[in-house]
Amino acid sequence: MEKKEDMMNGSVSKDEEMEGARRATGISSSLTPHRSRGIAAVPDPEVPEKATRRRSTAEYKLRILREAQDCREQHQLGAMLRREGLYHSNLATWRKQVEKGTIDALSSKKRGPKARRPDPSARRLAEQEKEILKLRSNLRKAELIIEAQKKMAELFQSYLDPKKGENS
Repeated sequence: MEKKEDMMNGSVSKDEEMEGARRATGISSSLTPHRSRGIAAVPDPEVPEKATRRRSTAEYKLRILREAQDCREQHQLGAMLRREGLYHSNLATWRKQVEKGTIDALSSKKRGPKARRPDPSARRLAEQEKEILKLRSNLRKAELIIEAQKKMAELFQSYLDPKKGENS
């Protein structure tokens, strides 16, 4: 009960706060600066499970190219690239694309095989082939049953005929 009251008042010692589940960095939440105070927060050091590919819009790429053109000195360009997290090769590639006039090439494209719309006639054909196989299977079963019934009828006929002949 006292711990809850202490936590509400903010008078929890560091040892008590770090007890139990600990943060990955070992920094307590009370020591972490908050954005509301105007101080930058400590970045999360955790690595994401799966890396994601960066995607940039055509507008962003054109804006960066204009900004790079406005940079008068080399160190200004380097500072801008570091700020944006880009490489000089990105700029070179984007410039080539603009020169070729492939503005559509500036927008990110989905990688991998292109999705094809299935042909409705091919789908219908596959369904019909499946139905034909099913009907053929049913036909084979029916023929086996008819064959068995014929044999049973012959057996009963031959069994009954000798008795009929004796009774007459």
